[in-house]
Amino acid sequence: MEQGRAREEVRPPYAADASVTAHSPVRVPEQARGEHTHGEPPAPRAVVQRHSVRGQILDALRAALVDGELIPGQVYSAPALGARFGVSATPVREAMQQLAGEGAVEVVPNRGFRVAERGPRELAELAEVRALIEVPVMLRLARTVPPAGWCALRPLADATVAAAAVGDRASYAEADRAFHGAVLALSGNAQLVAVADELHRRSQWPLQTNPVTRRADLLADAAEHTALLDALIAQDVLVVQSLVREHFTGAAG
Repeated sequence: MEQGRAREEVRPPYAADASVTAHSPVRVPEQARGEHTHGEPPAPRAVVQRHSVRGQILDALRAALVDGELIPGQVYSAPALGARFGVSATPVREAMQQLAGEGAVEVVPNRGFRVAERGPRELAELAEVRALIEVPVMLRLARTVPPAGWCALRPLADATVAAAAVGDRASYAEADRAFHGAVLALSGNAQLVAVADELHRRSQWPLQTNPVTRRADLLADAAEHTALLDALIAQDVLVVQSLVREHFTGAAG
C-alpha cells in the first residue's frame, strides 16, 4: 500500500475467535451465511497469508482463478468480495484492476469485474508463444549449465510433484511457475524470466469449457518436470529436446 494510507487488517469473516490475526490463514467460505446478494456467484474459498492486504487479496484471487472458483463469464463486485474477505472494497478493487491489466478479468462499469472467458485457441496460442521463447533457451542451457546447477533445482521439481499428488491446483500453479522460472533464470536474462512468467500465468487460468485442470494432468505434467531435470543433469540434449517440445504441446504447465 502507499505510504500514508491507513493499514487494514485482513480478518477472517464471521470468525468468533479473536486470536485469529492477519498473520493467520483466512479461508473464505463458499457462501457467506445467506449474505450472498444480487444474484452473484458465491465468493471463492481462499487462503490469505501475506502482510500486504492488497497482496493477500491478489494472491487469493489468483488462486481462485486457477481453482475455477471465480467462474468465467460471471461478474463479481469489489464490495461483495471485500465483505467476504473481511476487508474494504478498496484493496479488492486494486487487486482486480491489476488482474484486468493482466487480462484475467474485465471491468464492467457500475457492476464490478467479469472473469474472462477463454477458449482452447487462446490456450494453444499461449503455448506456442511460450515454446518459441522457452525451448531455445532450455536447449542452450542444456549444453552450457553443469550438472550441479541443475541438481539445485530438484526441490522445485519435487514441489510440483507434491502439489500434484494432492490435487492442489493453486499450489501446483505456483510450484510450476517457480520451476520454469528457476530454469530460465540460469540464462541470466531477467527480462526473459519476467515475460515468460507472465505468459505462464495466463496459461494457467481455466477455460470456460474445462474450468479446472484434472489431477491426472497435474501428475503427468509434474512427471515431465522430473524427467526433464534428470535429462538436464545427465546432459542428454536429445532427450531434453524431445521432452521440452512435448511439454509445451499438451501439458498443464
